[in-house]
Amino acid sequence: MAAAVSTVVGLGTSSLSLASPRRTNLNSGFLKSRVPAKMQTRRTTVKFTCSFPRDWLRTDLNVIGFGLIGWLAPSSVPAINGDSLTGLFFQSIGAELSHFPTGPAVTSPFWLWMVCWHLGLFLCLTFGQIGFKGRSEEYF
Repeated sequence: MAAAVSTVVGLGTSSLSLASPRRTNLNSGFLKSRVPAKMQTRRTTVKFTCSFPRDWLRTDLNVIGFGLIGWLAPSSVPAINGDSLTGLFFQSIGAELSHFPTGPAVTSPFWLWMVCWHLGLFLCLTFGQIGFKGRSEEYF
């Protein structure tokens, strides 16, 4: 039996290494010219001018402090069957923490007190920011 010798082109042959190396060209809609990848080493600095103020929120700790006190005072008044909203919220937190690994049930009153308490707090903080900054910038 005669064995036929055939040439197989693959990873083990030297015919792959005979391919000529090509330069990689970067083509993009953002590039204006076709320049080889080795030539793309120049850095440019671009400055953006924008009239939008960087400190657009204009944070002020006075607003947070007065807003928190401004919400804790009225929410601590015992107006809900002799209990306050803050007291009911904190009691429901304690009741839910008593069975910690499991979360509160959907029917738990914790969710009602949490939503009401935080809604009032965020409204108080928002109106406090509007009032405090409006006063300091002489809108009213």
